[in-house]
Amino acid sequence: MKKNTALLLLTTITGGLYAQETETFELSGSVDTYYKYDLSGYQAEDGSANIGTYFGNKQNSISLGMINLIANGSVGKASFVGDLSFGPRGQNAAALSGSIPNSVDGNSFHIQNLYISYQFTDRFSMTAGYMGTFVGYEVISPVGNFNYSTSYLFSSGPFQNAGIKASYTFSEKVALMVGLFNDWNVYHDFNGVSDFGAQLAVTPVEGWSAYLNFLTGNPSGTIVDLTTAYQFTDDFKLGVNVADYSASDQAGGYSGGALYAQHTIAQNFALGLRGEYFKRKEYAENDVNVEGEDILALTVSGNVHLGPLTIIPEFRFDKGSENMFLNSSMAPVKEASQFLIAAVYAF
Repeated sequence: MKKNTALLLLTTITGGLYAQETETFELSGSVDTYYKYDLSGYQAEDGSANIGTYFGNKQNSISLGMINLIANGSVGKASFVGDLSFGPRGQNAAALSGSIPNSVDGNSFHIQNLYISYQFTDRFSMTAGYMGTFVGYEVISPVGNFNYSTSYLFSSGPFQNAGIKASYTFSEKVALMVGLFNDWNVYHDFNGVSDFGAQLAVTPVEGWSAYLNFLTGNPSGTIVDLTTAYQFTDDFKLGVNVADYSASDQAGGYSGGALYAQHTIAQNFALGLRGEYFKRKEYAENDVNVEGEDILALTVSGNVHLGPLTIIPEFRFDKGSENMFLNSSMAPVKEASQFLIAAVYAF
């Protein structure tokens, strides 16, 4: 009898404590599709693109992007995020992780984010799981980018990091994150926890944010990345991303920078320009050092906002220091250009 009374009392107390916690749950996401035409007429049988970034590769076709489903919730100080994508855009990210589960007719699902966080205090929190990378300016989901096609910096850097991280907010202007991670883009790592990462976030004035990112490990290599953006006016924003990556085992790496300028012209229309310089570093191949090529890329995108739907017409021109592209006759050339129009629905 005493045991039953104690159990009832404990249940009442814990139930009362739980009832006082605020519980939230939200489901959001996006759907996207696009049409792209390489102006050279280049079309590879294996489906590879002339401009070799990971998304928007299909030529002269109404093509799928992905459906992105994001669930997030919290009870008190504990929270979670579960983020899944279905479709070719997610499949390319899955290919980088070395795991394409449930692939059907070239499509697949991919885990974008799957992590749990705990807010110990207003200033200090910890997160563990599989997270979209903290490195770089662009993200996998087209909702988070102004341009539909992605930069070389984004396509060459990490997409996701599995690990555990701690974040501390010193003030409204300064915050620091440090963490231990697996190799890039893998759910599990045979090398174990092999990478160390850190991010210093600074907000010097209202409208200006800057993030200095560092990630190093073996065999991942070492990347230093700076991302910053300033909202000059309600209508004009300027962003910059510069990065330097050194791969391990004489595999080269890359360095480069991208400038993002976005201007709202009308209530439902904005125009954006991305200019990028990308340099592949010298690497060893069959014990011979090979000099990497330079790439200049210019992308002009429009954003037409129709409620939750955004239409993105886009023109892109890339020029290499070497004959790194192909024309319609499959002959090597230094230049490539493409036009696409995408539809992105966010919910």
